[in-house]
Amino acid sequence: MTVYALGEQVPVVHPDAYVHPDAVVIGSVEIGAGSTVWPSAVLRADYGRIVVGERTSIQDGSVLHVSAGLVTRVGDRCVIGHLVHLEGCTIEDDCLVGNGAIVLHEAVVRSGALVGAGAFVGNRVEVPPYATALGVPAKMRLDSVKPGAFDAAVRNYVDNGQRFKRELRRID
Repeated sequence: MTVYALGEQVPVVHPDAYVHPDAVVIGSVEIGAGSTVWPSAVLRADYGRIVVGERTSIQDGSVLHVSAGLVTRVGDRCVIGHLVHLEGCTIEDDCLVGNGAIVLHEAVVRSGALVGAGAFVGNRVEVPPYATALGVPAKMRLDSVKPGAFDAAVRNYVDNGQRFKRELRRID
């Protein structure tokens, strides 16, 4: 895996996590047990911290960054889809952020919520628990996500991370 310290800012990756060799992790990043970071994802914490909980998937091409004084926090059992941009926001436990979505400064996606593919959740917007946020800018559909809706996807990525740790090998 490509993990860089930046001065005194040193990433902490749990030994049970999987970070693909083509992902980049820089600075004050914490990645919890069972979490996965897939190819071309970039987690760059140069001005603040990025905290990824346990059993969370950061998929291909996603960018997690920070702004001065803010923390980018992703909870436990989350699925962060392909090409997602998270910056200075909080994604609580058991959420799904769909492909290509953007969640920005001081926004909060509450537990069990879904941010749809391509949605834009702007500064200081709150997505309520079990709501769906769709569109640009995101509009909320309250109580539209059933508890446990993302459990299978979470299990799949945790299992796939363990498989990649065991089986991935470069052949060129």
